[in-house]
Amino acid sequence: MAYSEKVMDHFANPRNVGEMPDADGVGEVGNPKCGDIMKMYIKVKDDIITDVSFKTFGCGAAIATSSMATELVKGKSIKDALQLTNKAVMEALDGLPPVKVHCSVLAEQAIKAALSDYYRRQGIDPEPIVGTITECEECAFHDD
Repeated sequence: MAYSEKVMDHFANPRNVGEMPDADGVGEVGNPKCGDIMKMYIKVKDDIITDVSFKTFGCGAAIATSSMATELVKGKSIKDALQLTNKAVMEALDGLPPVKVHCSVLAEQAIKAALSDYYRRQGIDPEPIVGTITECEECAFHDD
């Protein structure tokens, strides 16, 4: 299984790692079947994600996709962050092996889960804005 240089860089030198005690939104996603669990933290000011961090328990690809996802949404509007797709995360990392695509799905879901939590804390129903965050279907088929 070959990883791109960008995947290896984000695995070896992950960006935005750590808990954020004063986060405006926290989202956790994962699947015990694949063993990857991602927790994303966001700070929001004037509808802009001013800070974002993560803690991920999982394989190198899970750490790399978490790191890249935080880089892709930091400084962006909530609207732009909601457009983040697992495909965009994979493209930014110059691809992932097919058996690791589920890691990018989890990264997308973790960002959306943090945004959902942010809206809930504002007293707003997140589902019409963020959508439903479902279990990663691909994770059910993989054991990392």
